[in-house]
Amino acid sequence: MTDGKHPHPNPPPQAGEGNKQAFGVYVHWPFCLSKCPYCDFNSHVRHAPIDEARFASAFAREIETTAARIPGRQVSSIFLGGGTPSLMQPHTVGAVLDAIGKHWQVADDVEVTLEANPTSVEATRFRGYRAAGVNRVSLGVQALDDASLKALGRLHTAREALDAVAIARTAFDRYSFDLIYARPDQTPDMWADELKLAISEAAEHLSLYQLTIEEGTPFFGLHAAGKLKTPDEAVARALYDVTQDVCAAHGLPSYEISNHARPGAECKHNLVYWRGEEYAGVGPGAHGRLDINGTRHAVATEKRPEAWLMRVEANGHGVTTDDLLNSEERADEFLLMGLRLAEGIDPKRYAALSGRTLDPARIAILRDEGAITVDADGRLRVTQSGFPVLDAVVADLAA
Repeated sequence: MTDGKHPHPNPPPQAGEGNKQAFGVYVHWPFCLSKCPYCDFNSHVRHAPIDEARFASAFAREIETTAARIPGRQVSSIFLGGGTPSLMQPHTVGAVLDAIGKHWQVADDVEVTLEANPTSVEATRFRGYRAAGVNRVSLGVQALDDASLKALGRLHTAREALDAVAIARTAFDRYSFDLIYARPDQTPDMWADELKLAISEAAEHLSLYQLTIEEGTPFFGLHAAGKLKTPDEAVARALYDVTQDVCAAHGLPSYEISNHARPGAECKHNLVYWRGEEYAGVGPGAHGRLDINGTRHAVATEKRPEAWLMRVEANGHGVTTDDLLNSEERADEFLLMGLRLAEGIDPKRYAALSGRTLDPARIAILRDEGAITVDADGRLRVTQSGFPVLDAVVADLAA
């Protein structure tokens, strides 16, 4: 917490090129106790016990193989995501972190985040995770009222979630939690009250996501059948504006379209993605961006956990996709990710990646429409009114 007793050891670099040495490792734990009806992530429910030792060995093997492709990196952040990583025993987490430390140098101020469900069972493991090397936890709270939690398929109550946040506060200097808004029947006033309660518990960081109806999920079928009604476009926009205004007024401005933090408390690992830096992906369905001999590789692994396991045990890795990104693809990805950030992008970096400059006429039109601003040094930022139509802004600039 940035309360003077626990100053953040390494504030992110100022807006600009970002930290050139940033290198993240993402580790995917693909298992959940149940599948949430809105979730389209690569997560799986298994009723038989998971062989954690076997998975830990496979993680270590894939880490070793990946490190051989990109040796000499210094790890600035590690993120254990899922799925539900807090279903892992602390010693499994420790084994994965030990493997990373064995094959790469790890920065003294490395950020090590673990995603956790806010249940009492998992909260009892927090001190074990801290002892294993985790120094930041991200809690999937999702809502602070019981009816919404039940509707979202969550297995915890609001009271249990706040109790888990309190335990996280004692176990970790840094913690965050997620909330989903634009839920059925939610009004801007209801959301403002819930958000103020969340901020009073959040300390330094909140991730706030609008509910989206994803194809292939139970919510998609219910929505199509008219049995699940989400706020219309005008209400959704009002909910977004409430989110920005309430968070900014309470000292947690947005630094990315869905993420809010006190200055200096931004998630270092997610900044690696959004600033277009290099990261390795380990585990079933993990993605990575690896720089090898001056070329960026877009890497992805087998999604099915048991199939990934067999691939790693046979071949040393579970990679199923290894595409080379050409200069235009890399530049477009930089634009798509970088414009999500409040700090925006430096068009000179786009030009260096793509070999062409952004069209000044398109920039002028978007600026006149109030969708972007251009700093004195030429830096492009999307405005608060531009963020709700970010995809259109990116498409226009990339055309």
